[in-house]
Formats: sequence, C-alpha cells, structure tokens
Amino acid sequence: MTDDVLSAKPLGFPWETSDPFLFCVHHNDAYPAANERLGPAASLAGRQLGQDFEGKDGWRMYHGSVVPGFPQHPHRGFETVTIMRHGYIDHSDSLGATARFGPGDVQWLTAGRGIVHAEMFPLLNREGPNPLELFQIWLNLPSADKFVEPHFAMLWSQDIPRHTMRDAYGRTTEITVVAGRMDNVQAPPPPPKSWAARPDTDVAIWTIKMSPEARWTLPPAARGANRTIYFFRGSTLRIGDRAIPPYSAAKLRPEAEVTLHSGAGETELLLLQAQPIDEHVVTYGPFVMNSPAEIQQAFDDYRRTGFGGWPWPTDDPVFPRTEGRHARHADGRLERAG
Repeated sequence: MTDDVLSAKPLGFPWETSDPFLFCVHHNDAYPAANERLGPAASLAGRQLGQDFEGKDGWRMYHGSVVPGFPQHPHRGFETVTIMRHGYIDHSDSLGATARFGPGDVQWLTAGRGIVHAEMFPLLNREGPNPLELFQIWLNLPSADKFVEPHFAMLWSQDIPRHTMRDAYGRTTEITVVAGRMDNVQAPPPPPKSWAARPDTDVAIWTIKMSPEARWTLPPAARGANRTIYFFRGSTLRIGDRAIPPYSAAKLRPEAEVTLHSGAGETELLLLQAQPIDEHVVTYGPFVMNSPAEIQQAFDDYRRTGFGGWPWPTDDPVFPRTEGRHARHADGRLERAG
C-alpha cells in the first residue's frame, strides 16, 4: 500500500514550506492588558527591545519598542498572506495605504518591484488580556512577475467562505477557503499578479477545524503539486493509517485522497498547496529574487529610492483605540469592514 504521507517532521520557527511557498510564521502571543499607548501595560525590563523574540512571559515585542510588531521595512519579489485569528494589525505602507484588520480577516500584499510597510500589533483591551494569533505566509512570485506594481488587498472575514461538513456521526469539519477552491466553494480572488491568480497553479490556502473524533476526506490535488498539512492545535491526528505527532508538518502525496481523523480534542490544521514555480531562489532578508545580482540590485534600488519613500510621521504608526477595521487604498478608496 502506498503511504500517502511522504514525510512528517516537527514544526520549527518559522515553519518549513515547499515551493512556491517560502515559509510560514505562526505568531501566538498572550499579551497582557493594554496601556494608554496601545502597548502592553507591563514592564519591558529584561527585553531586548528592537529584537525581542524570546517569548518572555508568553509574548514578544518583536521589533517594536512601544507597540509590539514590525515597524517599517522593505520587501521585493514575493507576496505576504497574513491570516488573522486573534488580535489586530495596523498596516501602513509606502503606497500611502493603511488598514486595521482583525480576527478572520486576511491581508494579501504583492510586494513586486518593491514596497515598504509597517505591521504593528495594537493592544486595544485595557481591562484584560490581548491575545494575538496569526499566520504570515510568504508566497513566491515567478521571475516574470517579480517587478510588477505592488498591490495591497484586504479579504474581510465576512467575504471568506467557510464550508462545514459532517461525517457519518455528525461530527463537523470546517474549512476556511482563503485561496483556491473546495468542492464548489471558491475563495475570493487573489491579487492579479499572484501565482494563485493563474488558473493552472492549483494554489490552496485553507484552515481546517475538526471537532473531536471527526473524520474528513481531503480531496486529491493535481499531480505535481506540493501539498503540506500543518497540525498546530490538538492532541492527536491520523492521516490515513499514520499517526501524526502534535505540532508537526506532514507532506502529502498530492494526487491521493486521504482521510483525516482528529483525536479526543478539537484539532486545527493549515493546508498549503500549489504547483511549484521551479525557479532558482535567492533570499536575503526581505528580498526574494532569482540571482545574487538581483539581490544586490534590490539593496541598491532601496537605498536610492526607498521604494517610494515613507509618507508617515513615525516608523511604527498605529490608529486610535476607537478606530474600526478598515482599509484605505493608495487611490484614497476607503473600505469599512463593519
């Protein structure tokens, strides 16, 4: 019998991915109550501010000094897909676009020829904890599209389809379709130059929530696709006949139809799937190109142009506590998430 699980290995930080995905980071921070500046109402003593990744007391400031998060930094040559589960992000970029987005929302950013953005994690609750959980996935662009115009898109929670199925015992599996198609459920359109926008790339980004002891059969993908299940929450999971340890990544044979069986508790998974781009990749920090010369060009261009410059008064802008979920695009168009 063919083993439909090609490999299984523990998750690190960040998570290892396969072409065309570059990596996935799972941020999961138990922030305390907020202070008046939307930062943690707690001492920052003992933290290496500007580079705080240790997880002291269950949370990190990352590159932030007042509000946790990532002050302005550049990207070129790939896309970021940010899936929010808990908490909020305040986004600002060199296009002049801004956003606040929260639980269930997804931001999809095509860096293309170059963009600078800030991703800050404002703490809005002054009376109690401010949990933050998100995935950020880096999705490569093929060489033909590495210099496209940057594009910023919001996929609001209410517009992202969630498909619930029941097994023979009535136990549920809910699939949130961020990218791709699940049966007759189609995700919102990705940015126009994304690898996911091409009709033959079989890109799927799904989160999967299974009730205790639920069974669900994952339909097959196209031959040649890379397909990985990330088991990030739950006690036990079986994929076919194979037991997968908690907090593991399982690479699957793409053309196989495989049955997932959750354990005694609720189980949550992330699926990343796509046909590979199959081009040489050179990565240096925030730049992903195809050759060392293109990486050097990215640094030179950023020093020379600032990828359009930074139009905001601080490197780490955040909105007032009372600001709702919104996106203001570079052309001035305003979306309110309700």
